Amino acid sequence: MADAHVLVVDDEPELQELVRYNLAKAGYQVSCAGSGEEALSAIQDQPPDLVVLDVLLPGIDGLDVCKTLKQNIHTFAIPIIMLTARSEEADIVTGLELGADDYLTKPFSPRVLLARVKAALRRSGSMPDLEAGIIQYEEMRIHPGHREVRVGANAVHLTPTEFNILHMLAQRPGWVFTRYQIVDRARGNDAGVTERSVDVHITALRRKLGAAGAAIETIRGIGYRLRNPATWCRDT
Repeated sequence: MADAHVLVVDDEPELQELVRYNLAKAGYQVSCAGSGEEALSAIQDQPPDLVVLDVLLPGIDGLDVCKTLKQNIHTFAIPIIMLTARSEEADIVTGLELGADDYLTKPFSPRVLLARVKAALRRSGSMPDLEAGIIQYEEMRIHPGHREVRVGANAVHLTPTEFNILHMLAQRPGWVFTRYQIVDRARGNDAGVTERSVDVHITALRRKLGAAGAAIETIRGIGYRLRNPATWCRDT
């Protein structure tokens, strides 16, 4: 994916140019934004394949940009590498909990950044458009457009919240989602979804999915994940 489109978001012109130069030299298509608002507008107009995102931005900061992208079904799968001058553990954890794929503290080596970009794109490269794609996971088939789940020949009747949680987990099999992330994605118009109630919804999901529900794993102290890689297919 050397020709992938990378959006660099940083309000420091020198650093923005350093990152842009090294990415372009490596063969990537690069565009730049100097604020959170500019970044969100650019992503809406032309979604990139990856975002290199500074935390400290004027206006909407990088953490809020990350949160906005990860809550939107159209931008959820875009990998994000956070950049910051902060090295405190709490800031790193916050970025990762919001859905960032990787994290680099300034100053950093351009070679390390390029390696992280390559790795993040490789991890996401097999993902098609999430809105249009049907997910086939062993015997379980998830149709986002129809909001339908089948296990074998049997339809599984889920509440909207249960469907949102399952769809989120299936979009990134093997990826661990925190309860906070699941709340943000699943809530929709249901203000009753809380971090504590996520456990209740997961229990209901496992029961309704029967044997297939065993693929939803509890990661103690963090959240949940769907255990094995899913197979993607398209409507034909």
